[in-house]
Amino acid sequence: MVERNTPWPPGTPSWVDLQTTDPDSSRGFYSELFGWEFDVGGPETGHYGLATLRGKEVAGVGGLQEGMQRPVWTTYLETSDIDATVQKIRDAGGTILAGPMDVMDFGRSAVFTDPTGAVTGLWQSGTHIGVQLANEPGGLIWNEIMTRDYELAQRFYAEVFGYTYTEIGDGGFRYSTVAVDGNTVGGLGLLPPDVPEEVPAHWRIYFAVDNCDDAVDHLVKLGGSVIKPAEDMPYGRWADVTDPQGAMFFVMSPYANQDAQ
Repeated sequence: MVERNTPWPPGTPSWVDLQTTDPDSSRGFYSELFGWEFDVGGPETGHYGLATLRGKEVAGVGGLQEGMQRPVWTTYLETSDIDATVQKIRDAGGTILAGPMDVMDFGRSAVFTDPTGAVTGLWQSGTHIGVQLANEPGGLIWNEIMTRDYELAQRFYAEVFGYTYTEIGDGGFRYSTVAVDGNTVGGLGLLPPDVPEEVPAHWRIYFAVDNCDDAVDHLVKLGGSVIKPAEDMPYGRWADVTDPQGAMFFVMSPYANQDAQ
């Protein structure tokens, strides 16, 4: 379990949120699945809902933004200077899609596409520091980028965020853990060849659960769908799933005495 009340180090995936076609229904689904409670803001926030677990903020849920085609979970990377980071992104070949913009006194945000096509958010903390609770059931446990240009993605994130990498892939599977100042903060992998060409590079979000198979069964009863059934990997048991509106995410039960990060 990780609790935090100060901003995450720059480059760390510090926040995740869902933008969806039916925020009310989505909040009900995730409340039932993960035990989240919601504090929904007023019109000035677009009725954005902050999800909490044991009183700690763990994720956000809001409506689709203009130009978005489908519900999606977004990973936000922390920065201490969003304007400087935006310039680094441009210099390294990325594209700014939105922002930087002030989000009241909560902080500043932007959205960008890296050179391999993955859409990612930036967050500069104000009164909102991002995830306050992680690595326990119902909370965020892992973030990773999956791309079709492994070397380009590594160069880009190293140049912009100072990432260093440890290769852990096996055989034809290329994957590395990502570190900031020596601390592991996520992963970066090559999309397998069997992934359809129309699937772009993307960030994946994993939420911890007590029992992966039970969580998948519960999710299906709540109207969610399974993309890839539960299976074991070296760090735990995981499944690739979607919520009733089609937003993809992962559920993972780590093995005993082993956190994902």
